[in-house]
Amino acid sequence: MADEELHTTAADDAAKKSDTSNENTYGVPMDEVEAVLNATADKAALSPQIQQMMQRQAENRRRVEESIKGTKANAAWFVPLFCTLMVVGLIWAVVYYLNPVLPIPGIGAWNLVIALVIVMTGFIMTMWWR
Repeated sequence: MADEELHTTAADDAAKKSDTSNENTYGVPMDEVEAVLNATADKAALSPQIQQMMQRQAENRRRVEESIKGTKANAAWFVPLFCTLMVVGLIWAVVYYLNPVLPIPGIGAWNLVIALVIVMTGFIMTMWWR
C-alpha cells in the first residue's frame, strides 16, 4: 500500500513539474492562454465590415469542413502504381526506339502500342486520384 502511494505521488510530482516547467518557459499558465484563444469577440463593438467578414469566414469554414467530411482517399498503393505504369510505358517506348528488336522481338511497331497502352493506363488512373 505504501509503495502504491509512493509511486502515485512520484507520478503526480512529475506531472506538476512538467506543468510548472511549461509555465516557467512561457511565463503564462496554459489555462490563461486557452481562455484567450477560446474567447469570442464582442460583436456589438465591431464595425459592420468586420462583422460581415467574420460571418463570411464562419460560412467558409463550415463549407470547408463539410467538403472535407465528404472526401475519400485512395489506397496507399494507388499513386506508386500509376507513376510506375507511366514510367514503365515510357521506358518501353525508349527501349523500342533504341533497339527495334526489343522489348518483345517479332511484333515490331506493336511495341509502341503496348507502351502507349501502359502510359495511358497510368494517365487514366491519375484522373481517379483523390
